[in-house]
Amino acid sequence: MHVPDGFLDAPTSVATGVVAAVGVGVALRRARAELDDRTAPMAGLVAAFVFAGQMINFPVGAGTSGHLLGGALAAVLVGPWTGALCISVVLLVQALFMADGGLTALGTNITLMAVVGLVVGYAVFKLALMVLPRRIESVPAAAAVGALVSVPAAAAFFTLLFAIGGTADVATGKVLAAMVGWHVVIGLGEAVVTGLVVGAVVASRPDLVHGARGLRSARRPLVTQEAGA
Repeated sequence: MHVPDGFLDAPTSVATGVVAAVGVGVALRRARAELDDRTAPMAGLVAAFVFAGQMINFPVGAGTSGHLLGGALAAVLVGPWTGALCISVVLLVQALFMADGGLTALGTNITLMAVVGLVVGYAVFKLALMVLPRRIESVPAAAAVGALVSVPAAAAFFTLLFAIGGTADVATGKVLAAMVGWHVVIGLGEAVVTGLVVGAVVASRPDLVHGARGLRSARRPLVTQEAGA
């Protein structure tokens, strides 16, 4: 979903840059409550995994591409604030060293993937946990649902930005159909990957999974570490 330089006009790019800067600033302050000596290394692993996952790109059209976002995965594993920082760092490294997305579009890409995609993914994850049995075993399924919804949601928000300040001579309806259509398919893949990865970590170290804190296992009476401990 990397938006290239010049795809949105200057006012729209500046506006998304402000949103991204505010979001990262808030995340920097709030992430302290999510991290400790045991969970901090997990954040590095999550960032590395998301970086690798985003290297697989699918051309969507009009100069844009689609790929796994990783927002829901990061939020469930290390918390929404730390997860937002992980995604932002990945996007910064890609823009600086790989020309993926471009520096002028960095704010837009952070807004789409580290703010919109992550917030929607984590919100849907929490809603899914309210419907599913409140057990650790429900965390992977809830994470998968959050990942599934987050990807087309970010794509739809991009279309809104394009309608406001797009510079390409492409009808907004075509952009919406291409972006959301492709990203629904990508969302299915992201849901599978997210469910499998979260399930593997939950099975081995549920105490390291932010989204599993406060939940009991149906097989083990152990209560996971509470948030902020």
